[in-house]
Amino acid sequence: MPRRSVALDRATPGAIAAAALRLLDEQGAGALSFRALAERLDVSHATVQRRCVDLAGLLDLCTEHLAAQLPEIPAGTDWADATEQRFRALYRLLVAHPGLLALRGGRPWLGRQLLARLVEPALADSVAAGMTAAEAMTAYRRMYLLTLGSAAFVDHRDPAGATAASRAALAALDPQEFPVLSGSLADVLPPLTDHEVYHGALRQLIEAARPTA
Repeated sequence: MPRRSVALDRATPGAIAAAALRLLDEQGAGALSFRALAERLDVSHATVQRRCVDLAGLLDLCTEHLAAQLPEIPAGTDWADATEQRFRALYRLLVAHPGLLALRGGRPWLGRQLLARLVEPALADSVAAGMTAAEAMTAYRRMYLLTLGSAAFVDHRDPAGATAASRAALAALDPQEFPVLSGSLADVLPPLTDHEVYHGALRQLIEAARPTA
């Protein structure tokens, strides 16, 4: 019988993904490398590369690891409630890992876990509620892009830091050129990190897409 590799047993896809996410969360996107992961897992650089092949493969492992945590919505749940639950869960996962979002950029998320736990059931529920497949995909795409963008453009783990950076930038503006931005800091800053901005927009999209049949 062929001998099993102890290193490969230790560096499972799940272990690599979990270690990569911890590294991203603790040190940011610039800290992620096969060498850094190898040190954390106590295996060789080659072992990690054998599992992932390249950075794209590593990021796919990470997104699949997270997607496996998305909830399974019970059958018979109201369409609007099920849709909101799915996307709010995705939003929570993305907000918790801004480093992963920064590295993935515009690459599509097409892993099996995401397709099975989010995309397929969301489309199936929409079709069952009376939408055509095209209508279902259009509604899904709008909510997905809202979720991705809302999570990506502010580090919600550090709202105070994000607010301070925005305050400094806006305070430096010429009040004559930017009277609203420079003169209404107390009003324009809070929505930058308020999760309700996302939740409210999601509910609006859901209401607009609600099947009428």
